[in-house]
Amino acid sequence: MTQPPTLGYTTEHEWVADPNGPTAKVGVTDYAAEALGDVVFLDLPEVGDQLAPGVECGEIESTKSVSSLFAPVGGTVTAVNEAVIDAPELVNQDPYGQGWLFELAPDGQSGELLDAAAYRELVASLAD
Repeated sequence: MTQPPTLGYTTEHEWVADPNGPTAKVGVTDYAAEALGDVVFLDLPEVGDQLAPGVECGEIESTKSVSSLFAPVGGTVTAVNEAVIDAPELVNQDPYGQGWLFELAPDGQSGELLDAAAYRELVASLAD
């Protein structure tokens, strides 16, 4: 598993790119994608939704279970990845690329984000 060093990570296994920029892209980590198994359905926030950090904003369903999605930062949803709605397996195939979930315009509220090293430590502790 890899964790790109430029992303921020949550303890709930979401990632966020550029949380302080004009647009932040959000997805789930490769650890989450692997743990979930084959993703078959996504319930994502809608464009215009106001999200707060750490608040549930959707669901990801796999052949194994249904898990909640949480907003890593606060802001207004500006785009939803229609490709993953049509082909949810993209989350498993490319979680940091084509498998992103939604974008938002950050409002300056951020949850506790981990850097890549801290997230790797978290994942390692879960394997023990």
